[in-house]
Amino acid sequence: MSDRTLRSDRWDDDDEAGRPPFKALTRQEAQALRAKNPPVSPWRVVVVQSVVGVAVAALVWLIWGERPVALSALYGAAVAVVPGALMARGMTSRFSSMNAGTSAVSFMLWEMTKIGVSVVMLAIAPKLVQPLSWPALLAALVLCIKVYWVALLWRGRS
Repeated sequence: MSDRTLRSDRWDDDDEAGRPPFKALTRQEAQALRAKNPPVSPWRVVVVQSVVGVAVAALVWLIWGERPVALSALYGAAVAVVPGALMARGMTSRFSSMNAGTSAVSFMLWEMTKIGVSVVMLAIAPKLVQPLSWPALLAALVLCIKVYWVALLWRGRS
């Protein structure tokens, strides 16, 4: 093996790359970092998704004036809000924050639940909302899902 190959396989080459080695934060540094970057509550995201969904449905009703299209948009918002609320409830429970291991497993289980509930809600949409307007449903769903980007912007500005 060449010297170049050996160097790229090493784990301790941070000093050679000009980067400082990993340094653990003190309690004060960690508190300052948390204060500078506060977490966004998942419930706040769910509430904003709900508001966006109702606003989209109202806008659709004003523009098209048809109740089934507005109900389709409202159902599309529900496809984003209901599973998001389930996941927020699960992730904010005491069990899911016991330790890092249970938190990771809880996140995966609630994310799978969220996806499953979304798929089921989309599958039964034609039976619940008649006549169903797929474009209105999908437009509202996409707009409500985009609220996650707004949450990231909130976090970035704090």
